Amino acid sequence: MELILLDADVAGLVLRELDGGLDDSGIAHLWGCLADLDRIVPVINSAYCASYFAKLRTLARLAAARHLPAAT
Repeated sequence: MELILLDADVAGLVLRELDGGLDDSGIAHLWGCLADLDRIVPVINSAYCASYFAKLRTLARLAAARHLPAAT
């Protein structure tokens, strides 16, 4: 996964969420980005870069929070 593309994808998805909400495809893509961030943040060697992408992961989680499956 290219970090620049992941950054751009998350930014675009968060903007779409803030501007009226994501459709099912966008929600799925956002959750995929979160999985990628969960996988790559712990292995980033640069402290600055790791910090940036950890903050991006937090932003993505906040945007995805309203799309959690309902508990049954």
